[in-house]
Amino acid sequence: MKSKILLAACICCSLWAQAKNNYADYVSTLVGTDSNFELSTGNTYPATAMPWGMNFWTPQTGHMGDGWVYNYTANRIRGFKQTHQPSPWMNDYGQFALMPTTGAHVFREDDRASFFNHKAETALPYYYQVYLADYDINTELVPTERAAMFRFTFPENSQSCVVVDALDRGSSVTIIPAERKIVGYSTKNSGGVPGNFKNYFVIVFDKPFTYTAAVPNGDIRTAELEATGNHAGAIIGFATRKGEQVHARVASSFISAEQAELNLKELGTLSFDQLKQKGRDRWNEVLGRIEIESDNINELRTFYSCLYRSTLFPRMFYEKDAKGNIVHYSPHTGKVLPGYMFTDTGFWDTFRGLMPFINLVYPEMSAQMEEGFYNSYKESGFYPEWATPGHRNCMVGNNSASVVADAYVKGNIKKDTQAIFDALCKDANSVHPTVGSSGRTAYKEYNQLGYVPSDVVGQSTSRTLEYAYDDWCIYQMGKKLGRPASETDIYKQRCQNYKNVFHPKYGMMSGRDSKGNFPDDFKPDAWWGPFTEGNSWHWTWCVFHDIRGLITLMGGDQAFVDKLDAVFKEPPTFGGNVDTRKQLIHEMREMQVVNMGQYAHGNQPIQHMIYLYNYAGQPWKTQYWVREAMRRLYYPTPDGYCGDEDNGQTSAWYIMSALGFYSVCPGTDQYVLGAPLYKKAKIHLANGKTVELSAPANSDENRYIESLSINGKAYGKNYVTHDQLLRGARLQYQMSSKPNMRRGTQPAAYPDSFSDNNE
Repeated sequence: MKSKILLAACICCSLWAQAKNNYADYVSTLVGTDSNFELSTGNTYPATAMPWGMNFWTPQTGHMGDGWVYNYTANRIRGFKQTHQPSPWMNDYGQFALMPTTGAHVFREDDRASFFNHKAETALPYYYQVYLADYDINTELVPTERAAMFRFTFPENSQSCVVVDALDRGSSVTIIPAERKIVGYSTKNSGGVPGNFKNYFVIVFDKPFTYTAAVPNGDIRTAELEATGNHAGAIIGFATRKGEQVHARVASSFISAEQAELNLKELGTLSFDQLKQKGRDRWNEVLGRIEIESDNINELRTFYSCLYRSTLFPRMFYEKDAKGNIVHYSPHTGKVLPGYMFTDTGFWDTFRGLMPFINLVYPEMSAQMEEGFYNSYKESGFYPEWATPGHRNCMVGNNSASVVADAYVKGNIKKDTQAIFDALCKDANSVHPTVGSSGRTAYKEYNQLGYVPSDVVGQSTSRTLEYAYDDWCIYQMGKKLGRPASETDIYKQRCQNYKNVFHPKYGMMSGRDSKGNFPDDFKPDAWWGPFTEGNSWHWTWCVFHDIRGLITLMGGDQAFVDKLDAVFKEPPTFGGNVDTRKQLIHEMREMQVVNMGQYAHGNQPIQHMIYLYNYAGQPWKTQYWVREAMRRLYYPTPDGYCGDEDNGQTSAWYIMSALGFYSVCPGTDQYVLGAPLYKKAKIHLANGKTVELSAPANSDENRYIESLSINGKAYGKNYVTHDQLLRGARLQYQMSSKPNMRRGTQPAAYPDSFSDNNE
């Protein structure tokens, strides 16, 4: 009996050892898909893709052109779409769809739609499967970076078909029966592209066609093999046996039809199952950079689902030519040019946590991305701020300065550094002629007055705060490059401009007009006006580079802490300037429903605020609220987020916070401490070093840091440095159910601020 028990124990241990390296299988791509226009729980779709891949694939439950391409509560699938959508608000480009059917030949998306059920659906990063009930067809797909393979398992039917829909707004499809091939292009997009934009695609089947029809504008024409016009499509068909599998090999290119054929070679001669394993291996490699141990399966699922979302964007927008050279179609000029290009990201969101996270854990990707961002500057005259795929007029700030400076400080930009610095300076003192979010809207007023006046342009205070921080980023990079004071001092001065929109009467950030007047009717909970998607409770803390200066403005440490505390105590009201019947946006409702006062974690501006207690001697409050946010606001479920996931930013906040730190101020080498979520975790760095985190007494009750040692030595600071982590480090935490009100309470323990440097 003892030997049987021992054998069983050994088997269990062996299975755990195998399972714990299969990080991708903890991921559900359905997390965040139970969203809609009124209320977001992520605003995601189930992207089946490779990490940062050029092409994603998703089942389509929404109608053509609907930003909510997949909704968890839907019950019918209209197709399987190649997508490049970064968010429902930006919509899509480079898209076309496939849909298998049986029986009567149909094309229109509502006619071809099939009922499905989540119980017969598998949604993993590297593999998607669903049973289409109306047709008795099992559909599976596996991706590479620029290609994919479908496997359709058909019933016995004399009219088994696959519909190819190149969508409207200009498309073309040609059927080539002799090669079992369909080629075409789609031009459907939502902006950010030049006039010659096309997404060329090729689809090759492994079964000869017995039925063909071109479909121009919904008209099924069996005598024709080509359709070109507003809305082109095709149907091919064959007789199938019960359980017969038909494969479709698919690829696309933004460069040419010939390049799409080259991209198809990514599939090689591998079978469907071999490609599935290859994709799983790649995801395990990327997700395995971070290894956590937990006996709570939901913790594992939440963590790795967030890590998956943190490694999708910015996406590759480059291809490899016949000689293996890296080339890209420029979304700025329409030309094919050498070098990397990355897109589908909004720096207003991602400068805060996602890009610093990539800089730390995936520096090899950071280096490629930064080269791509600089290529965007060279091709368009401006760094991207919101790119999909070219410049889009969305959000505020000049946060490419943060993205570049942080990558440079972390050692991930090694060439063209002087020219890149000049580019940042140019962007800080100009604005794109047609896209006001690239460069700086109202830069002249900002440079002259020291703030953006509220009677000149909307969201003025948000612009001022982000410009001031971005000025500090430019100053930091210039100083590290050794540029002369004659070039850098102006940014050193302007980084203090946040003080010019601090309302001294209320101790919070406020709008201010061009005559210098603050409003008489200031309401800290009032949304919009001088703020972007928020109010003064959210934006007052956006002085990332000089929290000590903000503390001084507020009257000292205790006054600052009291104001932080008030964020959680104030009711979640919207202020007097909002007619909730007309102006209520989803971010407002998302703040309201989580019952955390004015804390609006579902939107990015306030996500760092919890960590600011570390700057004022009460780090235990950071430890408490970080755990509250992780426990209350993140789940591995279709409603698992508390607002827009936004290209990996909200996920990256969770990943870093669960590991015990966060990038409050990108551009510094410091990560501000919270408290780890797990008893054990490892970060396997690209340089071969490992960061080990150990907190054996960690639990939901024991969320406070009693003591911390790094590499065996007691450590009392409220931050760790990038260099400390990069050298490899062992962080050992003693956790407690009670706050330690002595540790981290003295100024020597606080993270750096600009005002601390006596500059």
